[in-house]
Amino acid sequence: MTTPPESEKGILHPREQARHRSLHRLAAGPEIGRFVEWYWIVEWDLDEPYTAEVLPFPSVNVTFEQPGGAFVNGICTRKFERELVGRGRAFGVKFWAGGFGAVTGLDVASFRDEILPLTAVFPDGDRLADLMFAEESDVRRRAVFEAFLRDHLAPPDPSYELVREIVTAMSADRSVARVDQITEQFDIPIRTLQRLFRRYVGVGPKWVLRRYRLHDGAELLAQGEVAELAELSASLGYFDQAHFSKEFKQQIGLTPAEYAARAAAERQITYQP
Repeated sequence: MTTPPESEKGILHPREQARHRSLHRLAAGPEIGRFVEWYWIVEWDLDEPYTAEVLPFPSVNVTFEQPGGAFVNGICTRKFERELVGRGRAFGVKFWAGGFGAVTGLDVASFRDEILPLTAVFPDGDRLADLMFAEESDVRRRAVFEAFLRDHLAPPDPSYELVREIVTAMSADRSVARVDQITEQFDIPIRTLQRLFRRYVGVGPKWVLRRYRLHDGAELLAQGEVAELAELSASLGYFDQAHFSKEFKQQIGLTPAEYAARAAAERQITYQP
């Protein structure tokens, strides 16, 4: 098993969130790891409601929530907000970009920005949810889910493996900021790339690139590692600072400067355990 990263990418206001909920991750098993990137577990016990904000990855997530139920969360193209109230926990399955489409054979774009009951995708989803909720450890929940998924795998799909390789390159390399860099690197026609992304990922390749670069920018700003916004904008492939700031605010709700200032204020606060 590959150890999941400790990165806070996608988590908005990470220090603030960490005061209101716990988060840990589990690696996927070798076979299922072709489709599932990692499992995540969030728990909270709050006297006052708190709204957690996330800029989601281009991935489908399956979630088992107590209380709540079991759901398939399609690709989310906007900031995701979840109010945490009282006491609860969620066990989530984060698929690789394209992985859910490869497992199910579904056109992932057909449920973009939607949350479906698990039974809408897997008719025996209620049985899986009952088994998951009956287990007392997250390691056992992982085992139950992976046993279930093995019985629902579609045949091997070379197109998915290509999509996964391309998305990994987009995520890992901040210098990749344009789709033509991808078409050249992988020697793939733009129309073929667009078709594959619509089918497996649910959004276009340009959108995926922009989302990953916003993840990079938000993470650097939250960590206080940005000296000049113009330099950051250029490093992320934006035409200028104005374009970066506009897209950042559209997606996150704050300008980069406002987000950095909020993060800086949070770093100055000392919390008692």
